[in-house]
Amino acid sequence: MDTDTRERLIGWAEKYNDPQYFQEDPIIFPTRMAEIYRRGQCLLADVEITALIAAHLAWGRRAMIVRDCTRALDEMGWKPYDYVMRGKYRDENASLHRTVKWSEFAQICGRLREIYSEVPSIEGLTNGEIRCRIYGRKEDPKAPDKKINMMRRWMVRDDGKVDLGLWKNSDKKDLLIPLDVHVYDEAAALGLTTRKQKDITTVHEITDAFKEIFPGDPCKGDFALFGYGVTKAAEGK
Repeated sequence: MDTDTRERLIGWAEKYNDPQYFQEDPIIFPTRMAEIYRRGQCLLADVEITALIAAHLAWGRRAMIVRDCTRALDEMGWKPYDYVMRGKYRDENASLHRTVKWSEFAQICGRLREIYSEVPSIEGLTNGEIRCRIYGRKEDPKAPDKKINMMRRWMVRDDGKVDLGLWKNSDKKDLLIPLDVHVYDEAAALGLTTRKQKDITTVHEITDAFKEIFPGDPCKGDFALFGYGVTKAAEGK
């Protein structure tokens, strides 16, 4: 990577790692719950459940994501842990968000109830365990696990800006880039990957590239890709 591109990525990451650019982003939901947690008025599990639900619904137009995350949290009375542990969920065939039905939401809540009956926090779960035991997906070692890596970034990164930094037993140096189509396209355009597959190997390749630019904090590169996308759109490219 040439010096100019490297410096631009660093500049974008610094500029866009700022809450003002994430007012209509699913992170606003765990952020709100984290504020309640820091006041001592809810549990860490409340923030975790909020983050899991927000990440699960984080696909499509931002306005729609925000609308439907709000619907889910309203259903929970903004007390997600109590809702999960009560065991009575909205379980119907109607859509909560795009193809995600309320019945799927109910199944996730039921699986969370089992887990929180065993442990106070999901921080120690692996990506595979979150994928299978919470989201109910099939095991897939090649999956990029975008939603899980995004949720993990929210919970672990601790610079006090956008991300929450509530998982104290995890290290941000071990985080992986949340890879969706948009992130892949931006990373490929910048030469951070030459692979065509949007799989876990590509995730590691892009993450490794950012480890060189942001030592100890590769997911800071997520903000750099966001900045590149914003800049490219503004320039009409």
